[in-house]
Amino acid sequence: VYVNVCYLIHCECKRGVMKAPLEKELEFIVEVPSDSPPAVDPRDFCISPESLENIRAASISSIPRFVIAGKLHRQSCPINSPFTGEFIIQQSEAIVRSVELQLVRSETIRDASGSSQREATEIQVLQIADGDVSHNLVVPIYMIFPRLFTCPTMITEDFRIEFELNLIVLFADGYMVTENFPIKLHRSH
Repeated sequence: VYVNVCYLIHCECKRGVMKAPLEKELEFIVEVPSDSPPAVDPRDFCISPESLENIRAASISSIPRFVIAGKLHRQSCPINSPFTGEFIIQQSEAIVRSVELQLVRSETIRDASGSSQREATEIQVLQIADGDVSHNLVVPIYMIFPRLFTCPTMITEDFRIEFELNLIVLFADGYMVTENFPIKLHRSH
């Protein structure tokens, strides 16, 4: 995490020649209320070997058959409310070892020459299923955003702070499937 915005109040009370001054520094959080909350924008998804990107077409036949469907309740998330959704393993030839939800913070900074540098940092990983998940069972997704490493999504001319979620399915035979979901964080009251 490279971009860090802090608000501090520094107070100094001078008490005369013979006494040391009293000093105190206090960090505080600024919350700017929005005019209106963004519309609820759920997203349905379905992951199968055919839907995977960054894989050679010849390799698809060697991947065990699976179908994982689900729904993210919001893509524009209030930072002070939990992220929620659900998924269902409808079919899987291979045994599922675990399902994880990874929150990633992406920072992009433009330097004086105009070129941009992007850095992605894993903020937290939450295991939401362990072992071979029963097929056709609705598994809830519930994640609280960590306060110290998340902030509202910010896109300016010189820097960007964005967030994405990765749904990671680990199979017992060593295959790992990752589906990426960009999300926007905002403050709501």
